[in-house]
Parts: sequence; C-alpha cells; structure tokens
Amino acid sequence: MALSQEFKRLLKVPEVARILDTSEGRVYTMLREGILPGVRLGRQIRVDREALEEFIRNGGQALPGGWKRD
Repeated sequence: MALSQEFKRLLKVPEVARILDTSEGRVYTMLREGILPGVRLGRQIRVDREALEEFIRNGGQALPGGWKRD
C-alpha cells in the first residue's frame, strides 16, 4: 500500500469554510457544538475529508436554535 493511501487528508478550517461557503467562525461553532466532526492536533483542529463529504451527503445539520438570535 502506498504511503498516500495510508494517510487521510485532513482539511484546515479555512478549507472547510470555503467548501461549505460559510465563515471560519461558523465552522468553529459547528465543530464546538459537535455538528461537524473534527480532529484535534494540539491547538489545531482539522476535519477529515471523508467525514465532511458524508456530512454534506446526509444533508448537514442545523445549529441549535435555528435562525433566531438570542
């Protein structure tokens, strides 16, 4: 098995924000709320590409509280 096949490509928050067409702040909120699966590498957070694709395929998930602001 080639080295590139053994390791998954983890995405940085700005890359995830670009894919989801949203802000980095919104991505961090989704990660903090457990809506989007993330991987911690020390103080950094990464998102598995396959997990993000599955999240999108399943229609995503809304933030708690929906559209209303507190």
